Amino acid sequence: MKILSIALATLLSAPQIRAFSSAAIVRSSSISKSYLSPSVQSCSSSSTARKMSSVAEESKVADAATNPLLQSDDLPKFSAIEPSQLTPAMQSILEKLESDFAAMESKLAESKDSASFDDVLPALEKMQHPLGYAWGIASHLNGVKNSDELRSAYEQNQPNIVKTSMKFSQSKPVYDALLAVQKGWESEESKDDDFVMAQKKRAVANSLRSMTLQGVGLEEGSPEQIRFNEIKLRSAELSTAFSNNVLDATKLFGLTVTDPKSVEGVPDSALAMWAQAHQQQMIKEASDEEEKKKLGEAEVDPKAGPWRITLDGPSYIAAMQHVPDRDIRKQVYIGYLTRASEFTAEKLESKETEKKEGAPGKDNVPIINEMLKLRKEVSGLLGFNNYAEQSLASKMAPDVQSVADLSNLILEKALPAAEKELAAATALAREVGGDEYSEANLEKLMPWDSSFWVERLKENMFDLKEEELRPYFALDKVLDGMFGLVDRIFDVEVREANGKAEVWHPDVKYFEIYDKESGEHMASFFLDPYSRPADKRGGAWMADCRGKSSALGIDVPVAYLTCNGSPPVGEKPSLMTFREVETLFHEFGHGLQHMLTRATIGDVAGINGVEWDAVELPSQFMENWCYDKPTVDGFAKHYETGEPLPEEMFKKLNDQKTFGAGMMACRQLLFGMMDLELHSNYDPNGEETIFDVQRRMAAIYTPYAMPVEEDRFLCGFSHIFAGGYSAGYYSYKWAEVMSADAFGAFEDVGLDNEEGVREVGRKFRETVLSLGGGVSPSEVFEQFRGRGPSPEALLRHNGLA
Repeated sequence: MKILSIALATLLSAPQIRAFSSAAIVRSSSISKSYLSPSVQSCSSSSTARKMSSVAEESKVADAATNPLLQSDDLPKFSAIEPSQLTPAMQSILEKLESDFAAMESKLAESKDSASFDDVLPALEKMQHPLGYAWGIASHLNGVKNSDELRSAYEQNQPNIVKTSMKFSQSKPVYDALLAVQKGWESEESKDDDFVMAQKKRAVANSLRSMTLQGVGLEEGSPEQIRFNEIKLRSAELSTAFSNNVLDATKLFGLTVTDPKSVEGVPDSALAMWAQAHQQQMIKEASDEEEKKKLGEAEVDPKAGPWRITLDGPSYIAAMQHVPDRDIRKQVYIGYLTRASEFTAEKLESKETEKKEGAPGKDNVPIINEMLKLRKEVSGLLGFNNYAEQSLASKMAPDVQSVADLSNLILEKALPAAEKELAAATALAREVGGDEYSEANLEKLMPWDSSFWVERLKENMFDLKEEELRPYFALDKVLDGMFGLVDRIFDVEVREANGKAEVWHPDVKYFEIYDKESGEHMASFFLDPYSRPADKRGGAWMADCRGKSSALGIDVPVAYLTCNGSPPVGEKPSLMTFREVETLFHEFGHGLQHMLTRATIGDVAGINGVEWDAVELPSQFMENWCYDKPTVDGFAKHYETGEPLPEEMFKKLNDQKTFGAGMMACRQLLFGMMDLELHSNYDPNGEETIFDVQRRMAAIYTPYAMPVEEDRFLCGFSHIFAGGYSAGYYSYKWAEVMSADAFGAFEDVGLDNEEGVREVGRKFRETVLSLGGGVSPSEVFEQFRGRGPSPEALLRHNGLA
């Protein structure tokens, strides 16, 4: 019952994934469980539906024939989808869904004590499928092909989707029937095999818990239920507004640089990217088509400029790491850290053609304040002391203190390392940076200095520049190597299948996965690899296009893999940074758990039903292979000559693996514990501000890098305010303990022991990647590792042991 099993914030917000900073990239994946899987079966008609007039039926048949959002028996027909089709599709779907669900509730109320599993969850899955299919496409396109028309249609329909979701979540007949099913299992012997029964039990238990957290226990029509539902509607609106504001503010910023001295020493790839961005901006601003054509045909000289620096990921990171001009770095840094705050709201509001009464504004500060108040209120209505308690009720971590204990254990090792790393970067800046970095002129490095000097320190220590690696990381070659890895350790073959599915942009690729032993077509996936600041949200994520489900007759799951990597520039292919390579492996790890699942009960197949603080296990696990020589040898080929990455360069790449691990760990700990603090001890009605909390937590976890006065990082913290990570950002570290320990199993047999690696790889596939949410994450891990997880491997991998 997927609508019931998803927090509304996740269900209704577009995926917003990765935060960038001057210190590092914070990787995060939004596992968008809201994208419900399409069905190859039609919804069963209720008696009410059967009594509808033949004229109405013919009209609906015509709608289904012409509106691709109603054609839910196959992959989305992206070439035919228009924003104008969303509202009529939603009206048609919701009308039938309401009728069918009313009939189902009546039937369950009459026979709740005798209801079977198939009478409830599979029936609901079939019923909800058309809505999940159409709304999932809209949510996906809202993230990768955003437009004013789609945004308007999305916002117009969102309230009705929320209301429908709440009807399912708060259905007493459904809840009572599920309780009866659960009770019946206690007294009867199952005819299903152990894994099928385990899936059913997990699906029912998860649904009961989710319904409880969505207010099923509130009395029908009571002031508490009415208020609860009002909060859910408003929260969905605020979450969408938050995400839109971040996207709009990101697009708003652009800094044109004309002086070559300001970009001296910047890698050629960054100069080419910025020169191309400037040309595209000039074309956009041109007054007539003739001028646009002339500008488009003009040859761009990356060495001469001008250059336009933007806030999309590749551009921002390149500026912070490589631009020698401190003033430019400061402008870019402050531009990024003040997105969607009071510093950008006025400009964004001036671009609005109309503003709805009561609609959230363009400043995310009041949006955050309202969201935190509403979350605190809703948790109180459900009987929790705070929202963090409510969030953890559906996760592995038993309580906030357990998360704090793990965080402090890591902090004890990471903080001294982080301070040492920054001290070394500061010493280098003092030594070679000139007077502006002398102690007399600069007491300490500012946030817009840190990444620049950390990068110079890394280059000095390892005699290896990122730009020297990029020619060996062409996207197509990296894909070949990544697919070779899963062939080697998981015994699956990935084949390019472009043309077999419609795509939403020419850059998008389509692939199919086959089991090598049986030849079975197991899964497929779309890959949208490049940054498109004009209409694509930042970050990287995996989302569900089609989920495996016996109820829906879907045997071949399909995933969306979305990245924001460096696009091709001119005649050069996409040459990736090593971080981008890691990100691609990360998202593919999420995709593998979705695609290689053996679970067939839709609510627990793939990523569905997996506790949120365990979903990062396969993704972070995959990143480890970026330092494995056979894997790297499989993709690191020079894009022009085909020469493999020199042995010396690979050794330097491995040597720098733990470089900056202290600062990275502390930053992640800060984000996780700041998130929990905002949702537990912080009083949104008190005098302390959200930025006071940020500074208070920074004093504990990153005291060497306190926020500057203008810092409005929280206004862009989409993970917790426009995604599924509210009171759950700690999940990255929680799951990283398991992912590091899981990779430790391969290290135990020896990474050069090919047969041993293959054997452990099959076991990883049969457990972590296959069991989905049908078995609890702790049990899955024990089946793979033979014991519970230990943080020892994580500390060792990060050089903090």
